[in-house]
Amino acid sequence: MDFKLEAVIVPVTDVDRAKAFYSEQTGFNVDVDHESGEQFRVVQLTPPGSACSIMVGRGISDAQPGSTRGLHLVVSDIIAARDELVARDVPVTPVRHMTPQGWVDGPDPQRSDFNSFADFADPDGNVWVLQEKGHGS
Repeated sequence: MDFKLEAVIVPVTDVDRAKAFYSEQTGFNVDVDHESGEQFRVVQLTPPGSACSIMVGRGISDAQPGSTRGLHLVVSDIIAARDELVARDVPVTPVRHMTPQGWVDGPDPQRSDFNSFADFADPDGNVWVLQEKGHGS
């Protein structure tokens, strides 16, 4: 039996601001924008190449806006992905990697899978992690 994760709710305060951030700045595709009265609205957005979407909206969650931490966007070239987001005015941390001595600036020198990271947050403070896998594959 397959259990496919298809959507994750990201709690936000302003649906239009979140929709603009995710579609215009991060480049996510807008799949759905559905409203039913004043109490319910759902906007589903999908990162390019992803099988899993996010949903922002009104009346879809009681989670605190900005409380989501550590959603990972896996990319094959973390430098290029970071540069693209920065060019779209997304404030992304510098790339870093883990060593036995702790965090070090820059990508992993061997560009090994799952060891180069950068973070950004949406306007509500929901924190995302870029993680590199498959560089040079």
